[in-house]
Amino acid sequence: MKTIILIGGSKGIGKALVEKLLEQNKVINISRTAPKLSHSNLTHHKCDITQDKLPEIAAADGLVYCPGSINLKPISRLSLEDFKKDFEINVLGAVKAIQKYLPVIKVGNQPSIVLFSTVAAKLGMPFHASTAVAKSGVEGLVKSLGAELAPTIRVNAIAPTVTDTDLASSLLRNEKMIEKITERHPLKKFLSPDEVADMAEFLLSDKASSLSGQIFEMDCGIVSLKI
Repeated sequence: MKTIILIGGSKGIGKALVEKLLEQNKVINISRTAPKLSHSNLTHHKCDITQDKLPEIAAADGLVYCPGSINLKPISRLSLEDFKKDFEINVLGAVKAIQKYLPVIKVGNQPSIVLFSTVAAKLGMPFHASTAVAKSGVEGLVKSLGAELAPTIRVNAIAPTVTDTDLASSLLRNEKMIEKITERHPLKKFLSPDEVADMAEFLLSDKASSLSGQIFEMDCGIVSLKI
C-alpha cells in the first residue's frame, strides 16, 4: 500500500482522485476544506497552499498537486496581479509542495509526482493569456524536474480540456454553452473528473514506471485533430 500526498483533494478532479486512491492507498489530503467523505485510509490537513506552512509528513510515495485557476479575461483587462496570482496558484504552489516533500518522496516506493496543465498551453485560445502563461510554467517544471530527479522520481503532468468541475462552471453554465463546447471537440464530448482522475491514478502507479517528463493531453481531440 502506497502513501500519496494530494494537494487540493476536496473538489473536482482532486476529490475524484481521492475516492479512487483510497481503496488501495493511504491518502494525505491537504486543502482549505476537507473532502466530504471519511475513510480509514484518509488523513486531512487544513492548509492554504499559497499562505500557510505545509504540514510535516514522515513518509510518502507520491505527490499530486491539483490547485489551478481559470481566469478568462481579455489582455486589456488582465492586471499584473492577475498574472502573479495565477502563477502563484499554479506554479509556485507546486514548487512549494515539491520542495517541502521531496526528501520524503525520494525514499518512497517507486515515487511519482503528478501535476496539472491545460490544453490552453498548446492551443492558442482567446482570453486565456494568464492561465496559459501559468500552465506553461507547469509544463516547463515537469520537463526540468523529470530530468533532474531521474531515475529516482518520475514527474508527469496531465493537460485536460474542459472538465465538468466547479472551476469550469462558468464555461458550462447553460445548455447552449455545453452544446457549443461539445461540438468544438472532435470526439464530441468534454471530460468528467473521473476520467482525469483515472489518468492521474495510472501515472502514480507502477504501471507507468517507464513514463517521466511527459505532458499527457486529455484533449478529446481538440489539440491534435481537425475534422
